[in-house]
Amino acid sequence: MARLALLSTSDKTGLVELAQALVNEFDFELVSSGGTAQTLAAAGLPVTKVSDYTGSPEILGGRVKTLHPRIHGGILARRSLPADQQDLAANDIRPFDLVVVNLYPFEQTIAQPEVTLPEAIKQIDIGGPTLVRAAAKNHAYLSVLCRPQQYDLYLSQMRENNGEVSPQFRQACALQAFWHTAAYDQAIAAYLSQQVTDENAELPDRLTLSGHQRQALRYGENPHQPAVWYQTGSRPEGWAAATKLQGKELSYNNLVDLEAARRLIAEFPAEQGAAAAVLKHTNPCGVAQGKTLAEAYEKAFNADSVSAFGGIVALNQPIEAETATALTKTFLECVVAPDCSAAAQEILAQKKNLRLLLLPTLNQGPAQTVRAIAGGFLAQAADDYLEDPSEWQIVTEKKPTAAILEDLLFAWRVVKHVKSNAIVIGRDRTTIGVGAGQMNRVGAVKIALEQAEDRAEGATLASDGFFPFDDSVRTAAAAGVQAIIQPGGSIRDEDSIKAANELGLIMVLTGIRHFLH
Repeated sequence: MARLALLSTSDKTGLVELAQALVNEFDFELVSSGGTAQTLAAAGLPVTKVSDYTGSPEILGGRVKTLHPRIHGGILARRSLPADQQDLAANDIRPFDLVVVNLYPFEQTIAQPEVTLPEAIKQIDIGGPTLVRAAAKNHAYLSVLCRPQQYDLYLSQMRENNGEVSPQFRQACALQAFWHTAAYDQAIAAYLSQQVTDENAELPDRLTLSGHQRQALRYGENPHQPAVWYQTGSRPEGWAAATKLQGKELSYNNLVDLEAARRLIAEFPAEQGAAAAVLKHTNPCGVAQGKTLAEAYEKAFNADSVSAFGGIVALNQPIEAETATALTKTFLECVVAPDCSAAAQEILAQKKNLRLLLLPTLNQGPAQTVRAIAGGFLAQAADDYLEDPSEWQIVTEKKPTAAILEDLLFAWRVVKHVKSNAIVIGRDRTTIGVGAGQMNRVGAVKIALEQAEDRAEGATLASDGFFPFDDSVRTAAAAGVQAIIQPGGSIRDEDSIKAANELGLIMVLTGIRHFLH
């Protein structure tokens, strides 16, 4: 008796070719439903509709068609168990040798702008996951294919093994099937969690992560660490949607640095003027705003030209020829911008090892950040708090001018992206000193001031956390800093405020801190 295959697919890629091989080479009979049956029939293939096979019509507008004992009995029967064989015979059920199913395009549907909840609900597959899970559970006796990329592998197995597939192949396909349904359920749960929100909970009660391998990386942070880049969702977004115009493959460290650069440059919307950021090991070494993009980059580069060597550059506006020429003057690992002119591309092509990426959505990032720990993981809402200077407190006798307030806002936006303890010294909307990741704030202040040297005269200083003592205030004043911005909140705030008044400094308290661990 011919073998039996059940085919029910949303994605018809490769379907007809697979079915033709099953019928013509391996003597399969095909059972199918809905649009899949129509596709196979239109290709001239003999196919039995599920409703004809089961003797039960499709009901509820097609919502119920494969949920039937003749279908699931044929999938779940254990051929080595006499009792199961007796049940098949008693109910006139034939066992299936192959189940080919992929699911309604739920993720593709919710990725569309303005999709409604009813439209999304309509794309929640019920019969498909049931078929996939049943076949995967019983993989000792049959094969399940849920991705078109598996079709040729299955046919190769059949051709190489006299019409059979190995137990190892069936098991591997079963694993892929369970990952497929798990990712599908995760996407549904994540979407519905966004629709049914608890006003008192910014994060859901349950959080699952799901991704498929986009690219195997050469290694992780170090050569002895294997690493893989996973993409979430079926539709590429973020860095998965970026266009790489030139350069070597991206490494693990490149991607980590690029994401840090993206988060920082997102602080400076293009419509508010040109901005450039140079980063090294996720910390900014130079950030600046300018009248033009070329000016912004030159200011950012000159802020710390030594550290900029081999750095990552993020630009908030399209690259043109003048900026491209400046970028070629030193060795850089990566440059990312929303776009790049043809003339600029020609100039940057001289640097063949430079990775040049276009990411129009530089200002769009994840709503949560996740970090693994032993026995679980931590999740938090992204630090995307929108600063409103009108809510700041000016706590000193001396008040800032509009220009000083602009510099304070600039430094405050940057310090948010420096590893804590963090200090940023800025002037004319350019960083001139950065103290990053120190064990104490005094050390961070000293490092930033040493880097600033005599440029600190008239500069502003931003601290990601409060000053528990007045020593850093006095150190900053001695170097010529004229204004300080910090969150406040220490029980000794008055000591720092008193020192600032005594030394003729301006001090602004934001009420918000920006630790970055």
